[in-house]
Amino acid sequence: MSIFLKQTDPLAAHRIDSPEAMYRAIRACGIIPFFENPVAGFSIEEMTPREHWFDGETLGPWDWKIFAVQCGDVAYGKFLWGGKASFATAEVYRNLLNWRRSLPKYALRESDRKAYEAICSAGSLTSRELRHICGLKKSQMNAVMTRLQNQTLVVIGDFERVYKGEFLEYSGWQLSSFCRPEDLFEYDLQAPFRTPQESRDHLVSVIRTTAPHITDAQLHKMLD
Repeated sequence: MSIFLKQTDPLAAHRIDSPEAMYRAIRACGIIPFFENPVAGFSIEEMTPREHWFDGETLGPWDWKIFAVQCGDVAYGKFLWGGKASFATAEVYRNLLNWRRSLPKYALRESDRKAYEAICSAGSLTSRELRHICGLKKSQMNAVMTRLQNQTLVVIGDFERVYKGEFLEYSGWQLSSFCRPEDLFEYDLQAPFRTPQESRDHLVSVIRTTAPHITDAQLHKMLD
């Protein structure tokens, strides 16, 4: 998908070529998927010129997401399109949480409870620590964490760069730390807020401001 959109398209205003530009784009959009998806142009990937995209040598947004997350007001995790990597500002994500947690289909599974309760108890745990606690293989643990992120029960709160080899080289490998969004952003879930439907309406408004060409069917698949 080309990043060169019509200048009248709100997405055309964003060109991601640095960590700061990526952070600004996330803040301006409010909520946005990381990778290309059915909504043309609506992704960090499509806003990034090819020369800055992750290719094994140029780390680009793959590494720049660490800066965005560590700014403290950006949620990152697999929470759109059924569990695809995405970003949202803390304010917009609060509405996604309010909507998702109202839907029975996103209720915590009993099979995932051990991982979730471990995170609740510890405050934050790495994927490696969770595998040890739950006694699961990497692929199994990844599936559990994808569900928990899609349910808005956990987000990725931080990353640790992994340096490997004789010369301790960094080639993009990262160790994720997971935590509850209400702990990371200090949400008061007992305070008065929008109704779940009002939160969904707010999300739709935010998304349509950035991607006015999105269809109702695409919104449904993205949010519901």
